[in-house]
Amino acid sequence: MSPTTIAPVCAWRALRRVAGIALAAQLATWAAAAPLNVLVNPGDQGEQTRAASYLVLRAALAEALREAKVGDANWVISTDATADLATTRSQMHDIFVAPAHVVSSALRHGYVPLVGNPKGAQAVLVAMKGKGMSSLADTAGKRLGLPLQDSVVTYLVRGELNAANTSLKSHYRSVINMRYQDALLVCLQVRECDVVGVEKAVFERWVAAGEPVTAVMQSRPAPGLSVAVRESIAASGAARSLQPVLLRTFAGSPSLARSGMDQLATVEKRDYEYVSTLGYFTPRQLPGAKVVDAVAVAELMRAGATYIDTRTEAEFKAGHVPQARLVPYVEKSAKDTDFDAKLDAFDLAKLPQNRAAPIIFACNGAECWKSYKASLAAVKAGYKQVHWFRGGFPEWRSASRQVASATLP
Repeated sequence: MSPTTIAPVCAWRALRRVAGIALAAQLATWAAAAPLNVLVNPGDQGEQTRAASYLVLRAALAEALREAKVGDANWVISTDATADLATTRSQMHDIFVAPAHVVSSALRHGYVPLVGNPKGAQAVLVAMKGKGMSSLADTAGKRLGLPLQDSVVTYLVRGELNAANTSLKSHYRSVINMRYQDALLVCLQVRECDVVGVEKAVFERWVAAGEPVTAVMQSRPAPGLSVAVRESIAASGAARSLQPVLLRTFAGSPSLARSGMDQLATVEKRDYEYVSTLGYFTPRQLPGAKVVDAVAVAELMRAGATYIDTRTEAEFKAGHVPQARLVPYVEKSAKDTDFDAKLDAFDLAKLPQNRAAPIIFACNGAECWKSYKASLAAVKAGYKQVHWFRGGFPEWRSASRQVASATLP
């Protein structure tokens, strides 16, 4: 190659390198400027004002994000903590503002806590005075009233019953779920409920109003509404700048008093240990099925087993085990071994027709009941080689195994 040819070629290569560096820098700038995905669940203490609470929380957090120069945000309001628990495992949001049971789940799946009210949530079982109930044991066989099953109150009450080696269904004659906690007082007054579970703040409000109610049992305190962020954001230093700004922005705000977010403090993972142990954890065994780990799943799939992913389509697209087949388990029943399968929807026709072939069911880990329920449905339908991957996709990902994403087959 002549010198007259070499010079333009070198110049072109240098220009291409410069352009590549510039493009990489531009892409990095765009990535850094990408809006954060922020989920806000205001909790259920004041159901009537969830939308108003969300707007107040969003405005305060948006101001803090701007002041800390963390970036813009895409906002999602949630009134379904059960769905939120799934999104923590799928890491679908960058920041959670949510009740303790949602945040405690997030902390197990790649998030760190920033701020919260360290003792803002506590469940209380309440009865009318003079009914002869002074302990959890005294409520056996009674009619129980609770908020909706995704409420932090219901979560804590269910957990305390599990700790006492019993369950809602076996301990109580009946369980009524109501949308508003204040409606549970009416349930007591008209004698449709013998005992109800509410947040301690609600119970104290009833007492202050002169209602003849008494506390039968109290859970241990758990954090109130809290803010948790992805570990990657925390590692970038953004969380360190955001934490003091949140404390200053939220402190003493009358508009945030009802949610307890006006009493923020720095929080640690250990603050969530209590509520974390009370999670909706699935059993460790399933009659008629074999519980398997990630190593066994890989071996089974190499031998031709079918992997059934029972999560949502959005979760599947975000990441799944290669060659997995999506058959969502639409769950409306309680997260309990005595769940009512008639409330759920699962298309058995989408499973392999050969009931003697090996089949694997999985979802989002030990807290996710969808694969447990799907496995049980398959056993009852006559499948002979049912394998339940209890650790599910989080275990697969943690084992550094290959992950597929994007489009469905």
